[in-house]
Amino acid sequence: MKYVYPAVFTKEKKGYSINFPDLPGCYTCGDDLGYGIKMAEDVLAFTLYDLEKTSADIPEPSDISALTAGKNEFATLVACDTVGYQRMNNGRAVKKTLTIPQWMDELATERGVNFSKVLQDALEEKLDIS
Repeated sequence: MKYVYPAVFTKEKKGYSINFPDLPGCYTCGDDLGYGIKMAEDVLAFTLYDLEKTSADIPEPSDISALTAGKNEFATLVACDTVGYQRMNNGRAVKKTLTIPQWMDELATERGVNFSKVLQDALEEKLDIS
């Protein structure tokens, strides 16, 4: 799932603190603006992935023009992809048992087919996440 939420960046003595007004508890920081943006994308993906995983309500993002930035602050949009985040952070393999016709197993084995790779490719296509 892809999301875009407004974030408020506050300039600190060293770097930036970043919070997402629509997502309580969703905040981070960075030593410089580039790292702050990277950290903002990461915490946004983590927070939203956790909400998806627990089937919690995901709040609608506010209109960025409705946000007011204070002194030493600016608001910007931050995007994330929770499917991509999950891929990067949860690469743990799980075992699945499947059933195919014997003749297909014999032919595929004979031709050196990697069953796990074929299944992963097919699932990516089926789930439209390739």
